[in-house]
Amino acid sequence: MKKSLFKTADGKNHFVTFALVSSLFLLWGFCNGMIDVMDKHFQRELHLTLAQSAWVQFAHYLGYFLMALPAGLLASKLGYKGGIIVGLLMVAVGGFWFIPATHIAAFWAFLLGVCFIAAGLTFLETVANPYTTVLGPPEFAATRINLAQSCNGIGWIFGPIAGGMFFYGKDEAGVSTGSQTLWIPYAAVAVVVIILSVVFYYASVPDIKTEDTYHLDDSTPGVSHSIWSHPHFVMAVVAQFVYVAAQSGIFSFFINYMTSEVPTIPSSWNTGMTAGWFEPNKLGLLALSDKGAAYLASLGFFCFLAGRFSGAAILKKFPAHKVLGLYGLLNVIACLVVFLKLGWVSVAAVFASYFFMSIMFPTIFALGIHGLGARAKKASSFIVMAIMGGAIVPKIMGSIGDHYGMSRSFIVPLLCFAVVAYYGYSWSRLSKSIGIVGLAAKAGH
Repeated sequence: MKKSLFKTADGKNHFVTFALVSSLFLLWGFCNGMIDVMDKHFQRELHLTLAQSAWVQFAHYLGYFLMALPAGLLASKLGYKGGIIVGLLMVAVGGFWFIPATHIAAFWAFLLGVCFIAAGLTFLETVANPYTTVLGPPEFAATRINLAQSCNGIGWIFGPIAGGMFFYGKDEAGVSTGSQTLWIPYAAVAVVVIILSVVFYYASVPDIKTEDTYHLDDSTPGVSHSIWSHPHFVMAVVAQFVYVAAQSGIFSFFINYMTSEVPTIPSSWNTGMTAGWFEPNKLGLLALSDKGAAYLASLGFFCFLAGRFSGAAILKKFPAHKVLGLYGLLNVIACLVVFLKLGWVSVAAVFASYFFMSIMFPTIFALGIHGLGARAKKASSFIVMAIMGGAIVPKIMGSIGDHYGMSRSFIVPLLCFAVVAYYGYSWSRLSKSIGIVGLAAKAGH
């Protein structure tokens, strides 16, 4: 008999709960999508270098780093529902902060809002990611988390569109209005999450105990009870650190790459729906404008979303760790093509990179917490903490981009993806499992 993706061993179907939790993935995808097109706004408005504007990513991921462990501890005490509600309320506070931040009009004020929203999102990710893995049969854990993360991809598509509208808008005289309207999408997010917190308060969000494959929850003498004694978890933290580092670097400098490295645009493109996407560059040649590149970022996130949906299907048929290894290797190749500055081929490689990044975060996450039982919540907080990689690498990429150009800066994510590929191909050895399909581990050595 074919198993349902959302029916647990007790016969209960958790599809409604899964759908509600998936809405959280859309929320933080939208917020992250706006963050990823914000750098160029501050570069232009505050006359910052690439490396300086990367403080946006630093503030964003610092929020994750600072709140990951507290979020894990509180989630263990409050349960899934309590952790989600706390996270939503923190996001609301951060969203409303952008209203006074706009009047303060100082870089630090915006960074504070970015950091506080990220702290709230940390609660949501720490709870929602592992929760999706237990809302049905364990063999489909990777499939469920990738489906939920597909909602994240949808949010990421609309985030740059909102950013393009409110960060890079101009009035009739052609003067930028971004500084006056930047707060609008964040205030809207704050209103939405308050409504969501009320919905979750009244919704059924049961705590479901996960399978304790490694006996971390019992008191058997001689058995290690530390999650750090399991190499597949330790390397998941490392792999997540470098993956998010690579992702953050590519996403945050997408606009810079598209406005500086794309070959000359034919004048025939500057018509119809795309009119206004282009403007003369310093050499007088037609190139993408900041607003046009922000809208084009949505195409990148569409590739990302396509990778998520197709990846969810692939992970039902092929071992998750091998798919991760292959996608990591393909991204190494994509970054190499960008680094070599091969014109439109390199531009296409950037979008290919979005596609192959798609399954990495949820798959690394699911592989890392596999078999950790009730300790999965604690392990989850450490994997979320590893997101701090996204605060560091954009500054390195920005520094290289300032001196050698954006194409050359792709050497950094290339090295990061090589580590992800290594983790994927070595997971079976690290976890002592032969292989998994849909993340159902088969007993190994």
